[in-house]
Amino acid sequence: MRISRIIMALTVGLAVVAVPAVAGAAPQPPPSPGVTDPPQPPPYPPVLASLTVNRPTIFLGETVVLTGRTFGPNETVDITVSVQPLAAPAFGTARLSDGSTVAMVPVAFQAAAPSSFTARTNGNGVFTRRYTPSVTGLLTFTATGRASGRSASTELRVLPKKKPHLPVTGSSLGTPMKIGGGLVAAGGAMLLGTMLWRRRNRFGTGSAR
Repeated sequence: MRISRIIMALTVGLAVVAVPAVAGAAPQPPPSPGVTDPPQPPPYPPVLASLTVNRPTIFLGETVVLTGRTFGPNETVDITVSVQPLAAPAFGTARLSDGSTVAMVPVAFQAAAPSSFTARTNGNGVFTRRYTPSVTGLLTFTATGRASGRSASTELRVLPKKKPHLPVTGSSLGTPMKIGGGLVAAGGAMLLGTMLWRRRNRFGTGSAR
C-alpha cells in the first residue's frame, strides 16, 4: 500500500515537470510583421540645385544674367564655361614636301573669356551673376557649390553681331541721280527735236501753196 502511494506520487511529479517542457517545445506562431520592429520613415528626396539664364540666345557683345537657386546658404559656387561651335568644323588634308598627305585636324575652338569664375550665395542659397561672352557658339555653364556639392547646368547660344543697316547718303545716291538726269536730258532733247521737225514741215507746206 505504501509502495503504491510512493509510485503514484512519483508519477504525478514527473507529469507536472514534463508539462512546461512540452509547452516550451510546441511551435510558436510567427510574430506579426511591423509589430515588434518600428516602421522605417520614407527616404527624403535629394535637394536639387538649379541654374538659369535670363535669355537663351543673344548676339556677341550682349550681357546675360545667371541665376542659381537651392545651393547651400552663404557658400562659394564655382562656375565653368565650355564652348561648342554652332557649325561643325571642316576637316581637310595637307600635302607634305615628300608628296604624302596628312589629315588636318581643326584647332580647338576658342574658349570663352572668362572660362571659369565664382559666385556667392545668400542665406537662401541664391546667387545672380552677370556674364558677357567673348566668342560665338553654344556655351554651357556648370555651377557647383563648394560646401553643399550641389550642381546644375544651363546653356546659352551666342550668335555673331548684327550687321548695322547703313543709311542712304548723298554719295550712294549720286550715281542713280546722274543716270536719271542723263535720261531726262536725252528725253528733253528728243522732244525738242520732234517739235522743231514738225514746225519746219508745217511751214514748208504753207510756202508751197
